[in-house]
Amino acid sequence: MATFNKTKKPNVAKIDDALVRIAQGDETALQTLYDETATSIYAYALSVVRSAHDAQDIMHDTFIKVYENAHHYQSYGKPMAWILTITKNLCFQQFRQQSRVADVPDETLFAQLADNSNMSADDKMFVAQYLAKLGEEERTIVVLHAMTGLKHREIAKHLNMPLATVLSKYHRAIKKLKQIIKGESL
Repeated sequence: MATFNKTKKPNVAKIDDALVRIAQGDETALQTLYDETATSIYAYALSVVRSAHDAQDIMHDTFIKVYENAHHYQSYGKPMAWILTITKNLCFQQFRQQSRVADVPDETLFAQLADNSNMSADDKMFVAQYLAKLGEEERTIVVLHAMTGLKHREIAKHLNMPLATVLSKYHRAIKKLKQIIKGESL
């Protein structure tokens, strides 16, 4: 599995600038875009397709699509929403092609998601154990907010859900996680 820097959130200004430079033909800007967004793209794809291999393929396909379509990008200060829309479409394309959902246990999914050299083994186990207790939609919303830095409004648009639903599911998931953690620390 590829290693990513999971300690920082994407820098919107750098991503925006990289997309503009890619559209102008600057191939070196693709590395900047990769450095800023690979973790978020991978985490989102993994939360949808639930297969590390497929998530990596989708991540790489996302960069190809972004490179090919950068000239269509319009800067509204939300480049991650544009990029993750491409990722989402590739995920759905993957589902249509395979006509199945990858059957990967939650423990595997979150162990891969928590693969971070800055985290201890206990922390990795903690993340995997607790996120696995959330429902799929809750998990996706939490991952999108925590890993990609998307705002709730952007997540709602991205998932085609009402903002109130996203907020409700997010707060319910966080409350559930807090209760689980509190209950186990007693």
